[in-house]
Amino acid sequence: MTNVGHRCAVLGKPIAHSLSPVLHNAAYRALGLDGWFYDKHEVGEPELEGFLESLDDSWAGLSLTMPLKKTIQPYGTPCNTWARELKVANTAVFDWTGTCRNGNTAIPAIRLYNTDVKGIELAFRHSYMERGTQPESERTGGAVIFGNGNTATSALAACTEMPSIGHVTVVARHPDKNAALKPLADKYMGEGSIDIVGMDQAARELDYADVVINTIPGLAADPIAETLASADSLVHGTLLDVVYDPRPTKLMLAWRSHGGTAIGGEEMLLYQAMVQVWLMTGIWDDDPPSHPINQQKVNALEHAMRATLEEAL
Repeated sequence: MTNVGHRCAVLGKPIAHSLSPVLHNAAYRALGLDGWFYDKHEVGEPELEGFLESLDDSWAGLSLTMPLKKTIQPYGTPCNTWARELKVANTAVFDWTGTCRNGNTAIPAIRLYNTDVKGIELAFRHSYMERGTQPESERTGGAVIFGNGNTATSALAACTEMPSIGHVTVVARHPDKNAALKPLADKYMGEGSIDIVGMDQAARELDYADVVINTIPGLAADPIAETLASADSLVHGTLLDVVYDPRPTKLMLAWRSHGGTAIGGEEMLLYQAMVQVWLMTGIWDDDPPSHPINQQKVNALEHAMRATLEEAL
């Protein structure tokens, strides 16, 4: 790399599959940030501290994927609602003006953010805008989330941000696995706003769902798709399947064939990355930003990143 004044990267293990460099470097080109470069590094939990200590002040930020979204917590300060609430961060922004020293090593202040929640919320918002529809402004709708891992927790948080959703049903292979889900729903949507059930109830929950989010990785949701495909009933809601390989998934195809609207996981990927770009480059001073947003610049950036992502998939 030559003439790189600002560096960012995504960390995780495994990381070879990540499309984050494609998205972020496209954003830098669209914004005219010639001295910026984004890369990927395979870093597991034992290597994270050493990696952070190896950085110099050319580094502006990091994206964190599995297994580092919780491992990063002791090294920084959560700076938006969902990084604080969920204790999960996928974004680290370095502030070298707050640098301290650990022996001979310079250590920046690290601000932590969760942009996954915003990515899910914006994916649905974009879908509604594309169709010219507007969900109810009162919490009368229902959502279904498949899975109860970390991504499901972010999905639940996103549902609490949707003014139309008043009840969430989580469908999981191990319903008792994630004890944080019920307190989160109770806090932001009220007592009795969540049910957590087994996979044997998956199909029956879909008929009346306004929002469905599948967080089960790989091909594990295919049995749900097969059950839906053989059913006679129609669906009316919007499905986000966070899986984007294969594209479209069997669940998306079954959902569309029964009358619903399906969004691929690339939409979540796009929007969470957009917010990361704003934060890492300093165009946003925080999340949410404290100054007015230039909507024309936002639209241009979204167009450039979306076009590049479509080419990469």
